[in-house]
Amino acid sequence: MGRLFILFLFFGLTTAISQAQEIEVCKTCEVKTIQAAVDMAENGDVIRIKSGIYKEHDISIIDKSLNIIGEGFPVIDAEMEGTAISIRAENFSIEGLKIINVGRSHVNDFAGILVSNSKNFEVKNNRLDQVFFGILLERSSEGIVSGNNITSNAKDQSTSGNGVHIWKSEKISVKNNEVVGLRDGIYLEFVNNSEIIDNICKDNLRYGLHFMFSDHDLYKGNVFENNGAGVAVMYSKFIDMQDNQFRKNWGSASYGLLLKEINDSELKNNIFEDNTIAISADNTNRINYIENDFKNNGYAVRIRGAVYDNNFTQNNFLYNSFDVAYTGKLNDNKFSNNYWSGYTGYDLNKDGIGDVPFRPVTLFSFLVNKTPEAIVLLRSMFIDMLDFSEKVSPIFTPADLIDEQPQMKRIQW
Repeated sequence: MGRLFILFLFFGLTTAISQAQEIEVCKTCEVKTIQAAVDMAENGDVIRIKSGIYKEHDISIIDKSLNIIGEGFPVIDAEMEGTAISIRAENFSIEGLKIINVGRSHVNDFAGILVSNSKNFEVKNNRLDQVFFGILLERSSEGIVSGNNITSNAKDQSTSGNGVHIWKSEKISVKNNEVVGLRDGIYLEFVNNSEIIDNICKDNLRYGLHFMFSDHDLYKGNVFENNGAGVAVMYSKFIDMQDNQFRKNWGSASYGLLLKEINDSELKNNIFEDNTIAISADNTNRINYIENDFKNNGYAVRIRGAVYDNNFTQNNFLYNSFDVAYTGKLNDNKFSNNYWSGYTGYDLNKDGIGDVPFRPVTLFSFLVNKTPEAIVLLRSMFIDMLDFSEKVSPIFTPADLIDEQPQMKRIQW
């Protein structure tokens, strides 16, 4: 009886596998449109789209587990009419397509690829150009978005969307994508237990990466360069930020990284270089800043209100105009064992630690916070005298904000 059951099960599986088919789409094929292929396909089928131009939009895939593969990057031209492909299903993949001319709207989130209420999927190695939203995920889980190239020419925020936009999802992996010329490169809202790894986001209008109300996430090995602002992490907790590069995010209100109402997180081995403000922290608590490089920024760290119990350890502060700026006199944060290029103390016992504590907050940074126009006095001898007097007897800056063990040499890791 047992053998009969096994044979029956094997026969059933073999029959199911044999029923899966491959459907080819091309101008000379029996199936000439992508939507027609989708309509006739069954679960497990492969739709192979041959090279060519397909002027289609609102291609809809509902409850079908399909593998859609483009050969030679066939072009799906949505002709500015709406979304190119929308899908709601489980166990599917979309790869090797070139999608262009997605429609724009003030009331609809048109996208190159829209994934909703889906699970266990992969969107990989696609090229998207001239899009409103690039890849948009909503109410989905256990998905991978990898190896995609997304470009557009965003001119203003009201008429542009985001490259990879994820809403109310979990266990999503976004990796090895390049996003250029959108509003936000990557946007996450209510996205938990997810990872943003090895992406390049540059020349975007607002943020390279923007996420809100998202917990237990990792972003690692990304490059955020020449965006309106690098990254904004807001209203979140348990965020792990490692090995990222924040470069050339310049502007009157720009920064490499904005932290607002963030708790219980860590920044480690990141590079902040040539930003107006490398890190702007507001209402952030229990954050560990470990082994980061702050180089040639206007402000390395700018601390605003309600910032408590943060630790800055083993970081390099290199040639910034202001290493640390505070808006008040109270300090509940710890700075220890950092290297400061502006440190002029000595090390008599040659243990690599300065014998004189270092005060990173200068009086001039306090004055510039109060009166931004005072920046014209930067590097003047008069300012050097003011800063020296404030270090000797702090009145306006936090008296207890001191690195007791400043490193004599740049820290290597």
